[in-house]
Amino acid sequence: MAWIRLIDEGEADGLLARIYEEARKRAGRVYNIIKIQSNNPPALQSMLELYRAAMHGDSPLTRAQREMLAVVVSEANGCRY
Repeated sequence: MAWIRLIDEGEADGLLARIYEEARKRAGRVYNIIKIQSNNPPALQSMLELYRAAMHGDSPLTRAQREMLAVVVSEANGCRY
């Protein structure tokens, strides 16, 4: 089984520390979906920007429809987060 080292919140510095702090402010904690990408903070930052654009940007879909699609795709992929 593959294993990826997660950078703990206490170990984070620079860009990763700022991303973790934003996550705590937004969600009250740093979820593993964020930590799994902690080894490459610039890529993580880009992923978060893409997420914000897809989920909060201009779209013919409502926010509820976007969330529903995310849940359906996550379930189809066997994601449990």
